[in-house]
Amino acid sequence: MLIVGGGIAGLCSALYLQQSGWQVTIIDKNDMNDNCSYGNAGMIVPSHFIPMAAPGMLAKGIRWMLDKKSPFYIKPSFNLFLFKWGLNFLRHSTAKHVSTTAPFIKDLNVLGGEEYSRLKNEFNLEFPLEHKGILMLYKTKKTEDEQIALAQMAHDFGLNCTVLDHAGIQELEPGLKMSVTGGVHYLSDGHIDPAAFMKSLIQSVEQAGATIIRNAAVDKIEIKDSKISKVFVGSKEYSADKFIFATGAELTGTLKHAKVNIPVMPGKGYSFMTHEFGNKLQHPALLLDDKVSITPMGGSVRIGGTMELAGINDKINMNKVTGIAESVNHYYADVKIETPSPKDVWYGFRPCSPDGLPYLGRLKSLDNAVIAGGGGMMGVSCGPAFGKIVSELINESQLSMDINCFDPERFN
Repeated sequence: MLIVGGGIAGLCSALYLQQSGWQVTIIDKNDMNDNCSYGNAGMIVPSHFIPMAAPGMLAKGIRWMLDKKSPFYIKPSFNLFLFKWGLNFLRHSTAKHVSTTAPFIKDLNVLGGEEYSRLKNEFNLEFPLEHKGILMLYKTKKTEDEQIALAQMAHDFGLNCTVLDHAGIQELEPGLKMSVTGGVHYLSDGHIDPAAFMKSLIQSVEQAGATIIRNAAVDKIEIKDSKISKVFVGSKEYSADKFIFATGAELTGTLKHAKVNIPVMPGKGYSFMTHEFGNKLQHPALLLDDKVSITPMGGSVRIGGTMELAGINDKINMNKVTGIAESVNHYYADVKIETPSPKDVWYGFRPCSPDGLPYLGRLKSLDNAVIAGGGGMMGVSCGPAFGKIVSELINESQLSMDINCFDPERFN
């Protein structure tokens, strides 16, 4: 078994496959110490059942583009791939797309949450796992109306959530002065420390006998008789019976070597840690009007945000980081966050599909290959679900849920 990609999807796939008796080799282009699975908000989000491609997102994106500190940015360029991705995004930003896909996105996130508990309690992985829920905080009447409607959908889906006014939110955060109209408390949600989880996951798969080949980028894929026979890293070749591709934001480039079209746009996000809350913050939160996440983590707080579509690059847009920092005070009136130094800013690339759905399933064109990725902002939430379902696909056992709408070849 060869897994290309050592992020959360690839490693969880390895762990579940090892449990069913497979010998696993993992290839990753980096050293696996700091990919997109490490520095994010660490949120487990059954509440996130609306795909990113949804009505109104185009108008919001255009408005945000005019603000240098806004949570969204597209780098202007004559990029045919970005143009096609954008057209597909626009085509899927419909109410029908949302209503059709929301139940399956919810199921995937619920499964991910259930499997996190299993990984901790049955697989004995060591990482902080909290079930305090997540607060969706808002300041405007428009966002309030949207969130109340979403909360009703969540109830219809069987999720546990409560709509709260300002007083209700303040009661949940007694040590902080809340400057909000209200919020929704999604008790179905949770959070982890993603870096601690990833370190424990790597240790577990290595102890179980996995071979991990680091700093090795696949640059050629050999196909024979409608199957992948080998992948190449420079002059080295690796063969296997089954191949799993879980290369995150680089899925498009990886699968081009097999002539498979899986469009993924890297969506850069930033985060940094702060001690300014002074251990007073009780609940993770999403600051909805500013698209910023707040997560208590390891005695401090991680603040994150921004969706920057500018390709894979190592530049830090400090205007966006400043916007993230300034947003906090809009919701927590007695907390003022200074813009961190660039050296203290983490960034990673979310793998974003044009319809807001992950890619999960077998390739019809290559019958020994499985794809797991494209989770966008839900990658950590869905990671264990990806691993469990990949194992079920490889072992040809009954699937834990319907994954038809996540067909990896739907854009071919």
